Amino acid sequence: MDRLGVVDEIFLRTHRGLGTPIALQGLWRTVDRVEPALLHRIHGALRPGPLGRRVIRSRVPGARRAWQPNVRAHPLDFMESTLPLDELLPWADTLGAGLDPEFGPAWRLAARWLADGGSVVALTCSHALADARGLVHAVDAALREVVDGAAAAHAVSADAGRPEAEVEAGDARSRCARESEWADAFRQWSTVVGGTIRALRHGIPERPAPEEPVRAGADELRVHGAVVQFRADEWDRVAGEQGGTANSLFIHLVATLLWDIGFPLPAIAASLPVDTRDEPRVDNDLAMTEIVVDRADTPATLRKKARAAYEHRMSSPGGMPEQLLQVIPDRWAHALAKGAGERDILCSNIGTLPDSLRTIGGHPCVGVAARAIHPGLTAARLPRTRLSGYLCRSGDGYILSLIGLDPGIESGSALAELAVHAASRLGLDGHPW
Repeated sequence: MDRLGVVDEIFLRTHRGLGTPIALQGLWRTVDRVEPALLHRIHGALRPGPLGRRVIRSRVPGARRAWQPNVRAHPLDFMESTLPLDELLPWADTLGAGLDPEFGPAWRLAARWLADGGSVVALTCSHALADARGLVHAVDAALREVVDGAAAAHAVSADAGRPEAEVEAGDARSRCARESEWADAFRQWSTVVGGTIRALRHGIPERPAPEEPVRAGADELRVHGAVVQFRADEWDRVAGEQGGTANSLFIHLVATLLWDIGFPLPAIAASLPVDTRDEPRVDNDLAMTEIVVDRADTPATLRKKARAAYEHRMSSPGGMPEQLLQVIPDRWAHALAKGAGERDILCSNIGTLPDSLRTIGGHPCVGVAARAIHPGLTAARLPRTRLSGYLCRSGDGYILSLIGLDPGIESGSALAELAVHAASRLGLDGHPW
């Protein structure tokens, strides 16, 4: 049985209100209008795929929660009315509502025709289901299935009306699941007890409390998004001329942008997600590391800092086994892990997207963006993170998605203008969506 990992559980708790709510989102902009029939085929391919699952509780204390297939899905969200370009991101921001990884569908496919004659297609899922790379793998599989013409109908039926042999098989699977839960609980408790004893022998260092973010009114939202597109050859050239990489230039640009917004400190702590997959999987398979960015840093110096940081991942407090977070009550686990991966900025380099994501059916894309959004976030629950950046490469372009939580950001358009200006000082020509 496929069970939740520690990171899956962290994002499940954020869905329950213990932390910052997070949903992942892929956005495709096509040069022409995508027909509804194609959207329905993509929707049908996603339903039985790896995003079609939900969390079920264990009946054995200490055993991890598990994933259960779930082909129920939110209906395709499509309207033929034309969406103005300046409403694209505000529309996409609303698509994270109602995603439920436990009791209901945790993903949504939506699309609109745009005023420029093209379309925008958005796939949004709860972060409990997958991280950004996991979402990419899920979309890749669905689009390949549609292109190959292999999408098929899948029926779901209850035990009632099934042949007796099938019911007996289901009962046998249930017994195996219970046996597996006992085995999983034994492994979990063995790891937790043994790891905790080893940690206690060395003493548990006091963990510094995370910096409290600036908060406005209890219900006032201060989240603004922007997407800026760059030529890949220009981005790589500028990075090389400054002794950096595409990734270190990305970190440098996001840090510079936060200072331009008005961040008052001379150093910025940057959180860097690291993909830990050894094979393509649709899950949360990531670790976190961090670097400190100084005003004197360049893409060259940040390249060295990032390379060293990737060798030293963030770990659980005081060397305690991370599985501890899966065997104690949710509120205790949240208190132990609260703010663990949050820094002043988040720089998530998603990497190069598969060629299959460069088109929607036969419709070429002018850009593909990936980002996280925060459905239901209020100022009272704002994290330490002031600015999040997500970078991916699609074809001959780099697409930078920004989510601004700093009170100094007035609007999404203002954030895009600041990003274009900061990029121009580095020699980059950015084009906002």
